[in-house]
Amino acid sequence: MKPRTPYLVLLLLALLLAACADQSTESEQSTENSERITENQANTPQSPVSNLQSPSTIWQPAPGTSWQWQLTGDIDTSLDVVMYDIDLFDAPPAVIEELKGDGRIVICYFSAGSFEEWREDAADFPEEALGETLDGWPDERWLDIRHRAAIEPIMARRLDTAVQKGCDGVEPDNVTAYANDSGFDISEADQIAYNIWLADAAHARGLSIGLKNALDLVDLLEPHFDWALNEECYQYDECAALRPFTQAGKAVFGVEYEGDPAEFCPVMNELGYDWLFKRLDLDAWRIACQDEP
Repeated sequence: MKPRTPYLVLLLLALLLAACADQSTESEQSTENSERITENQANTPQSPVSNLQSPSTIWQPAPGTSWQWQLTGDIDTSLDVVMYDIDLFDAPPAVIEELKGDGRIVICYFSAGSFEEWREDAADFPEEALGETLDGWPDERWLDIRHRAAIEPIMARRLDTAVQKGCDGVEPDNVTAYANDSGFDISEADQIAYNIWLADAAHARGLSIGLKNALDLVDLLEPHFDWALNEECYQYDECAALRPFTQAGKAVFGVEYEGDPAEFCPVMNELGYDWLFKRLDLDAWRIACQDEP
C-alpha cells in the first residue's frame, strides 16, 4: 500500500509553486516597465542643453582680445583685430566670407528683445507681443518675452541664420526688458529664463554668445555666456559689475560714446576690459584702448 503524503507537505509545495509564479510575473512586468521607460525617454524631445557642443568648439575669448564693432556703413575689413561684431541681417555674405578667410572671428548682432519693423522677419511677430517703444529708439518696440511660444521660434530661426551665414557667435541685444518700461509685467525671473534659453539655443548650434549689458544679472548669467559686451559702464560708474567675467577668464568688450579716452582707457586696461571709443551710430570709426599708451 502506497504511503500517503502528509497534508502539511502538500500545502508547503503549493505555496512554493505559487511564489515562483508570482516572481516570474513580477520579473516580466519589470522588464516591460523598463522597456516602456526607455521608449518614452527616446521619444521625449531633447533640451538644447543636452545637445551642447564641446566647449573647445565654441569661441570663448580671453581678456585682451582685440575687436571691432561696426553695425552701419560699408564694413572696413582692414583692421588687424581678432573679432568683428557686425549685423546679422545687413552684413553681406561676401564680407563674412572675407573676414573668416582672413582668420577673423565673426560675431553677428541681432535684437533678441525688441521688434524692428524693417527686419525681413518682422511679419512673424504677433501684435500682442509688441510693447512700448524703446527710449531713444522710436522705431523699436519691446517684446513680451513671456510670450515664449511665439518669440522663441523666431529667435531660433535667427540663430539658424547665423549658422547658415557662417557666424562664429552672436550678440543678442535688448535683453533687459524687465528693467525697462516695456508695457508688460516682465519679472527678473522671466528675463533670466529667457536669457538662459538664448544661451542654450546658441550653444546647441555651436555658436558663441555674449551677454549684452544686463549688469544686475551678471552674477547669475556669467556661467551661461562666453563673454560680455557693455555700453558706457565707465560713464555710469558700473564697470565693477562685469568682473565675474574676467575672473572666469572671459573677455569683457565694451564702448564709451562720450568722454575722453585718455581718462577712461587706463582704467579699462587696468581692469582687463577690451574697450573702444565709438560714435553712437557704430560706423567704422574707432579708438581702441588697447592701442592707447
